[in-house]
Amino acid sequence: MENREQWGTRAGFILAAVGSAVGLGNIWRFPYVAFENGGGAFFIPYLFALLTAGIPLLIMEFTLGHKYRGSAPLSYARMNKKAEWLGWWQVAIAFVISTYYAVIIAWAIAYTYFAIGQQWGDAPSDFLYGEYLQLSEAPGQIGSLVPSVFIPLILVWVITLGVLFKGVKKGIEKANRIFIPVLLIMFLIIVVRALTLDGAALGLETFFKPNWSEIMSPSVWVAAYGQIFFSLSIAFAIMVTYASYLPRKADINNNAFIAAFSNSSVELLAGFGVFATLGFMATTQGVAVEEIAAGGIGLAFMVFPEILNSFPGLNGLFGFLFFGSLVFAGLSSLISIVETFVAGVQDKFKVSRTKAVVIGGGLSALISLLFATQGGLYFLDAADYFINTFGIALAGLVSVVTVSWFLKELKPLQDHANTTSDFRTGLWWKICIGIITPLVLGYMFVLNLIENLKANYEGYPTSFVLYSGWGVALAALIIGFIFAAMKWDKKDLDASTYSKDEGEDV
Repeated sequence: MENREQWGTRAGFILAAVGSAVGLGNIWRFPYVAFENGGGAFFIPYLFALLTAGIPLLIMEFTLGHKYRGSAPLSYARMNKKAEWLGWWQVAIAFVISTYYAVIIAWAIAYTYFAIGQQWGDAPSDFLYGEYLQLSEAPGQIGSLVPSVFIPLILVWVITLGVLFKGVKKGIEKANRIFIPVLLIMFLIIVVRALTLDGAALGLETFFKPNWSEIMSPSVWVAAYGQIFFSLSIAFAIMVTYASYLPRKADINNNAFIAAFSNSSVELLAGFGVFATLGFMATTQGVAVEEIAAGGIGLAFMVFPEILNSFPGLNGLFGFLFFGSLVFAGLSSLISIVETFVAGVQDKFKVSRTKAVVIGGGLSALISLLFATQGGLYFLDAADYFINTFGIALAGLVSVVTVSWFLKELKPLQDHANTTSDFRTGLWWKICIGIITPLVLGYMFVLNLIENLKANYEGYPTSFVLYSGWGVALAALIIGFIFAAMKWDKKDLDASTYSKDEGEDV
């Protein structure tokens, strides 16, 4: 019987899973994706995608981790030795994401400070690229470290690694018990204030007004599945790892539903806050909401500072709360991302948690310095796009096809989940995992591949795209095979070492 760390309570696990899922993408990606893909009509494919891909995949990953009691590589290896590379591939993807995700949180920390007195001035875009990031002239030029990014980046890593040193119960669980309530309180204040602004109704009307003609477009359904997939922390080892710390009597199916709907609730809340604020800006400038709607980094670090410049009363507080919420959302996600390779290193190389955090977290922190240079934004943009499009999405496709079609493990996994859960999944789950999800993810992959073969992403030079985009995605896959080639101790894969662990009901 192995001595594996466990969550202290069910609430602790749920908060950690929600903390991982609720990240920067919920706040700056979902509202724009919904707006761009039919507004109110988008919620139909979004809900369908949640029920046919999001929750079924969460159940699969929760079950994998819970049944086989290991990090993603060890869980896949215990299921079938030939599948171990999938776990390492996902861990490598998480590693890549951690290196640049930390830098975006560092930006948010800096902007939390800049919000006091609107230090970005009258031209937030110029401030971001020029004074703050000191962006180099062309992609591929690294330049020097930018102190205003480097200093908060150190703080990000001190907090993240400090939490991970403490372990699962005293570190990750305790941190999320603080981060998630604080995040929700801050964001609720933002939303309530945003709803009272002049033009808020216009913004919400733009956001929720259904464009039913869009509902039949394949691209809208692909966007819905993409949003669900990327926002739930699926297919980069997190949920497998987190579920491995659950006691034996955990309710897997219920936990998956709670985590998924909690994540979607935060996304909807973000939609209210973002578009109510955009409605205010549109009214102030006398333009349509469509003209200023944006997503991603542009929304957070250019559009919002511009809105804050004309904000009525306490704009410093509003800005502090907005960027502070980005910091807490980012930190809870980054902790979960780094935990995946900390757990993988611990399991494979038999080192202590402290050593695994120093090795894995330290290496990630070191590489993250690349994104804190003058050319960092270009590298970040390329790595983020390709590791998401040809990393996470492809790893998700390969994992469901491998588990359901080749290894035929759906029934054993379903039986395990149903045994521990209050309600049982039936044929619905098998159809979703074995047919619907592979078809949708396969279609997404082909579309993205064709699009990227036609033209370079963002018009970047071919050489830059090859090594900072395609090269990064391919390296994650190759690393998966390399680590899987290393031998386990035989007892690690022996069912008797992980099948008798008991614990309280969570």
